[in-house]
Amino acid sequence: MTFDLTPVLSELILFVGVLALLLVGAFREQDATSRLLAPLAILTLIVAAIVVIAQDKTRALGFDGHFVFDGYAAFLKVLILLGSAGALALAGGFLQDERIDRFEYPLLVLFASLGMSMMVSANSLIALYMSLELQSLSIYVMAAFHRDNLRSTEAGLKYFVLGALASGMLLYGCSLVYGFSGTLQFDALATLWSGADGGAKGLPLGALVGLIFVVSGLAFKMAAVPFHMWTPDVYEGAPSPVTAFMAGAPKVAAVGLLLRVLMGPFHQWVDQWQQIVIVVSIASMALGSFAAIGQSNFKRLMAYSGIANVGYALVGVAAGTAGGINGALVYMAIYLFMTIGTFACILLMRRQGRYVESIADLAGLSRRRPMMALALAIFMFSLAGIPPLAGFIGKLYVFKAAIDAGLIRFAVLGVVISVVGAYYYLRIVKIMYFDEPAEAFDPPTYPAVGSVVAICAVLMLFFVIPVLSSPILGSAQTAATALAK
Repeated sequence: MTFDLTPVLSELILFVGVLALLLVGAFREQDATSRLLAPLAILTLIVAAIVVIAQDKTRALGFDGHFVFDGYAAFLKVLILLGSAGALALAGGFLQDERIDRFEYPLLVLFASLGMSMMVSANSLIALYMSLELQSLSIYVMAAFHRDNLRSTEAGLKYFVLGALASGMLLYGCSLVYGFSGTLQFDALATLWSGADGGAKGLPLGALVGLIFVVSGLAFKMAAVPFHMWTPDVYEGAPSPVTAFMAGAPKVAAVGLLLRVLMGPFHQWVDQWQQIVIVVSIASMALGSFAAIGQSNFKRLMAYSGIANVGYALVGVAAGTAGGINGALVYMAIYLFMTIGTFACILLMRRQGRYVESIADLAGLSRRRPMMALALAIFMFSLAGIPPLAGFIGKLYVFKAAIDAGLIRFAVLGVVISVVGAYYYLRIVKIMYFDEPAEAFDPPTYPAVGSVVAICAVLMLFFVIPVLSSPILGSAQTAATALAK
């Protein structure tokens, strides 16, 4: 048996990097803080992303067909690695201020990134589960990283218990699919069912039930309704840099994995799973939009916003076409930068050395910190889908894909719900620009946070310029074509 490690080159870089940094942290525990390990971890993530970009995107299998590298996986890997690097850059100052700056944090980010990178390359049910658990176990620990804080430990425990339930559902679904097919690999499943006519006769009932459980397990990781119950409490209780990380790259990986499963071995049965995805999408958009209206905590509002945004991404998934894949990928790419930028602004909300999270604390921000208010307004307008910002382009792509697939009423309903969701984003802009000023925030201390805010804001504001949008739009189109073959 020969092993070609070329398809897993980026994963090897992450794995070797995390082992090397683990040794550094173990021998230099006292000074192996964010000033040493975090920059090295960010460098490791960036190097891995560069390697992915430079690799040949021709479809290649590894580990006896359980792992696949293609243009689709490459696009998602770059997003995941850059999102993880951005979230890690936000963490250093917060961890130092809260006195929880321990060397394990960058290592957990690397382990989670390794799991996410493997998720989007999973080509079998067993690879799917192993990569998903590597990512999940790391984030369970990160959610409870502030172990002396009651909210943080509660968030970690709640996420762990509910995550274990979701993992059990996923495993049960995988076992049913295996039991009715006799194989674990996606390619073999697609070949086995290639003669199915898409109707109920071509679909074994047990495999359909298994698919429902698999989709349910992945819906939990995406925080889609009705598996969203953990999201508001965990987002609010976890340390803010952890919440920023959870809200970005893991959702990109989960949507990517869902697309890999549904558009691969189960593509012939699009009429079966499309109904499930449409219901989940509508429920996520509606609940996220209406529940966010009454929130006073900014992180909790972003939790419901994340639920709604997953619903919008699922509009593209429900289309079941190459255009739908393209729309979902573009939307998740834009959502990643919107979310990272918004949480960077949250980490700038510091008053008298204490981090605050209330929306009311933003009152009159435009008079005290005009540039921060401008950046946050850009993110809010983009999340609301106001043209010509990037968020509008993302929604345009997914709704167009749904209309092209004949799901016109579904698309119209999504547009109506997005109008409702615009209310709570615009309310934040109103508070920043029209309310009486609250006590001023402390001057920014950590330049990395401001740099992330500036990069994300520029990308959202000028996304209509081809030089900024073409790399993302072109790569997403190539990735969609690679998966839809």
